[in-house]
Amino acid sequence: MNEQAARFRDVFSVREFRVLWIAQTQSRIGDQFARVALALLVFDGTSSAALTALVYASTYLPPLLTAPLLAGLADRYSRRTVMWTVEVLRAGLIGLMAIPAVPLPLLAVLVVAASCPDPLFSAARVATLPRVLPDGRYQVGMSISSSTDGIAQIVGFALGGVVVAATGSPHLVLAIDALTFLASAALLRLGLRPHLPETDGTSTAARGFALAGIKLVAGDRRLMGLAALVWTFGLFVVPEAVAAPYAAEIGAGEAAVGLLMAADVVGMVIGALLVARLGADLRRRLTVPLAFAAGLPLSATLLAPPLPVTVLLWALSGLASSYLVLAQVRFVQLVPDGMRARAVGFAAAGLQTAQGLGMATAGVLAEALAPSTAIAVCGAAGSLGAVVVALAFGLIGTGATRTDPTPAEDRPEPSRT
Repeated sequence: MNEQAARFRDVFSVREFRVLWIAQTQSRIGDQFARVALALLVFDGTSSAALTALVYASTYLPPLLTAPLLAGLADRYSRRTVMWTVEVLRAGLIGLMAIPAVPLPLLAVLVVAASCPDPLFSAARVATLPRVLPDGRYQVGMSISSSTDGIAQIVGFALGGVVVAATGSPHLVLAIDALTFLASAALLRLGLRPHLPETDGTSTAARGFALAGIKLVAGDRRLMGLAALVWTFGLFVVPEAVAAPYAAEIGAGEAAVGLLMAADVVGMVIGALLVARLGADLRRRLTVPLAFAAGLPLSATLLAPPLPVTVLLWALSGLASSYLVLAQVRFVQLVPDGMRARAVGFAAAGLQTAQGLGMATAGVLAEALAPSTAIAVCGAAGSLGAVVVALAFGLIGTGATRTDPTPAEDRPEPSRT
């Protein structure tokens, strides 16, 4: 089955894809419940935009250190076992956060601890997907996963704010998040095959267990460029971290926080569905322009427009951010299965770290200047960064994958830098 022939029903007909999809979707809803709860909990308790953004960002920063150490486990052991074990661990940590007596400093420590195994789960899941969808269905499957992940975020953000406002208990929302991790673990354990990594006869230790993924990506000019382009998304996601203080700035109130946090995600859902069945050549040509366009609507936030206009601008930014799907598909298809988890783990950790740094930076800027100015500065920097990355790594007009019918000279080449 080629890429153009793949349909949504072809993807959903695969039982293991449905298991991965359902497990990830319900777990993501719980995650966004928790993020809204944390944002409101910290901002209500401190009235500090910087501290709110810092705690929110702490869910993204730790993987920078843990990815090189942990992601290789998904290239050594059953990927099913890796995924459900991580989910059980995170359920326990989030469950501790749900205890009302936990003080804010300990809560921050638990937030960091719960985010540490994220790259291991992400690497195992992404490395499994090409196995589950081994042909033209993979591109469509990635788009479905991205779009439904976004829908889950929208639902979580919107309902999270409502539940906290109605119950007055962020801790109840955190408890719900813990239960979603347990449900995800059960689905993965019962619904997937083991999916042992492929080997090429070379021992994992000899290839550099912990750092092999970094070496592979850093040593390949095309892979490094795609990873860096994905990482620029860290500057486009900053509205989520400063949505609470931004709502206060424009006089929208707490009820608008969930709506603002969901706006860019709405755009990403629509964008992911639109790019689902693009051909390989069109994917290559659109990736960089979309990355550049993602920051432009955020720059207009400098004017602190009213709520409806802001929601539209952030949604447009999310629409252009569908370049992530295009870049990630190309990246995964270029990496052999036996190295896929480590390479994906490194790239995913870089993305999470970029998001954390972007959010932390936006929080500091919002404290010193204004939330609207902070978002605008980050959006402009992201657009500029996308152009610099594309020029530095030769991503404009190229980017073949192993499945693309392109000449050999357009295949990934070793880095000259």
